[in-house]
Amino acid sequence: MKILVSGAGIAGLACALELGGRGHDVTVVEYARQLRLTGTPIDIRGDAIEAVDGMGLLARIRKHRVRMSELTHFVDSAGEPVARIPLAEVNDSDDDIEILREDLVRILADALPETAAIRFGESIEALTDDGGVRFASGRTGRYDLVVGADGQYSAVRGLVFGPTADYLRHLGVYFALADLPGEARSVGANSIYNVPGRMAGLFRYGGKAVAVFQFRSDEIDYDNRDPDAQKKILIDAFAGYRSWRIPELLDAARADPGFYFTSASQIQMPSWHRGRVVLVGDAGYSPAFLSGRGTSLALTGARFLAEELERCGDDLPAAFAEYEGRQRPYVTFAQSRVYGGRDRMLPTTWEAIAARNKALQATDTGAA
Repeated sequence: MKILVSGAGIAGLACALELGGRGHDVTVVEYARQLRLTGTPIDIRGDAIEAVDGMGLLARIRKHRVRMSELTHFVDSAGEPVARIPLAEVNDSDDDIEILREDLVRILADALPETAAIRFGESIEALTDDGGVRFASGRTGRYDLVVGADGQYSAVRGLVFGPTADYLRHLGVYFALADLPGEARSVGANSIYNVPGRMAGLFRYGGKAVAVFQFRSDEIDYDNRDPDAQKKILIDAFAGYRSWRIPELLDAARADPGFYFTSASQIQMPSWHRGRVVLVGDAGYSPAFLSGRGTSLALTGARFLAEELERCGDDLPAAFAEYEGRQRPYVTFAQSRVYGGRDRMLPTTWEAIAARNKALQATDTGAA
């Protein structure tokens, strides 16, 4: 089949690898001019490990394994460790793999077969029921199958299934990242500092350092392609808090041209396919970063879709139905796991922060 994949993130690259490896002619279009490599370390869990093994990538992925979460402490206003997250909450099992997002993206991209190509600086502008596509560049084409793997704010989903607002379920949390070049060569544990309903952190990994922010909030209307507006939202959320290193980290956010901002939101849909179009990863079933399972869902989704297309041949409705039947239990589980993580990371009062720390200290002899 001639297949078009929208999005060159983890879901899109995994789809290109799985589908191209089975002999399909795959084109990936990516709005950005290059692969997005930013982001904190991510997790590969459960059956997603089997998925990357089936891609022939497990050994390489394990070579890039990191254990950043095991070296992360909650700190007080003086920067002294007061507690850390129990390892049982970091991983489901010892087989889980934590890896830098940029490493996994590069591994997937480097493994693409000759039957899969990426076209950067391009996006889908219109789709027809018979597989016709008009691109933003003015190009046109016709495809047997279109895969929307273009993230939480999927353009493909918007064109085929309707507005994002129909499917987005905000979980009351926003997340931001900013580069800290002055800390890149420093050493030490990763630090998380809480004020009520907010956290600011300093994470070191892969030879660099980043400022990490989370804060509770009702849904905010903003342009997800306007970094200046996003920076203002973050700065306003921390207004009045000057303890620990919060002002310094906010300054880093102001200065970073690669600043990243997103909501903790889920995409909940009754079906992930319509006609010749199917959704994979965050486009169809974002569980929110609080679950720690978005990457795993992208990987299993790509594999299940490719396997069912191979088994069902030209019968797209049957392949899509089988794909959804296999993937839906994983999505339901992942989406149900977010609330405990939110309450652990973002206690709403000073008393709740103290109680969280005390409870963690009781279970961790390594905490200060």
